Amino acid sequence: MRIATYEHRGSRRCGVVEGAAVRPFPDGTDLLGLLGSGGLADPPPAGAAVPLSEVRLLPPLRPPTVRDFVAFEEHVEGVRRSVDGAAGVPDAWYDAPTFYFTNPYAVIGPGDDVPMPPGSRALDFELEVAVVIGREGRDLTPEQARAHIAGYTLFNDWSARDLQSREMQVGLGPCKGKDTATTLGPYLVTPDELEPYRDADGLLRLALTAEVNGEVVGTDLLSNMSWTFEEMIAYASRGTWVRPGDVLGSGTCGNGGCLAELWGLRGERTPPPLRPGDTVTLTAEGIGAISNTVVPGTAPVAVPRGRRRDRSRP
Repeated sequence: MRIATYEHRGSRRCGVVEGAAVRPFPDGTDLLGLLGSGGLADPPPAGAAVPLSEVRLLPPLRPPTVRDFVAFEEHVEGVRRSVDGAAGVPDAWYDAPTFYFTNPYAVIGPGDDVPMPPGSRALDFELEVAVVIGREGRDLTPEQARAHIAGYTLFNDWSARDLQSREMQVGLGPCKGKDTATTLGPYLVTPDELEPYRDADGLLRLALTAEVNGEVVGTDLLSNMSWTFEEMIAYASRGTWVRPGDVLGSGTCGNGGCLAELWGLRGERTPPPLRPGDTVTLTAEGIGAISNTVVPGTAPVAVPRGRRRDRSRP
């Protein structure tokens, strides 16, 4: 089953995608509400089908939290070289599937425009697949975690590389470098649809493709992840809760899953950073495609540099 959230004739609706049309759920139904009520496996009756050509697709859901992992070794190698000039993969990376929390308010739809982040001149895309949690759980094992997966969707972690490189020198990870936009879509695809792609290691062997202005710049397989989604969910739930609607990104795939990886490998910014007018299209086999165009953003609001204090005490 594929579930879409969309706008049609001024109304926000949610429904099941069937071919080139979507059958809406009753008014007021949304995906997060379905997940919270446990009703995704048995959705309410749907109304008359609406052609997808007549709707504007929105993010499948507004997630309460978004965790973004970094599960592709090849991506780490390339981006590390690009961002801070270091070679190889840190030993600590292999210890556990590391993630950071990103901004759920920055989520946009599969066809929405992406504004340039304020103050950035080095915008990049990141090709990922995300899993959406359907049942709450805590301290899950990887075996238990599979039953907590509601479905999968494409995930573009838009990144201002110049801002990211500077702020990560503080040692807390990215903030405004990742804060402007995160694309989710086009649909939530339930696990049964992707089960035929599962390999012997429990990974989904989905072909991934990244294009900029119609030119392919990256291809990979989702099965090149170093951890399964179930293992990442288990780690995320260690000592805390995962709850319905939580989104967990795979991290960026390798072999051109983002421009920064290519910059690190080539020693130059080829292809160049994204600029207004560029369109990025990401595709995942079995899930679909998302396509966003970069548009001008706003100027940054000035904030003073930190003040050096004399550290006087009472």
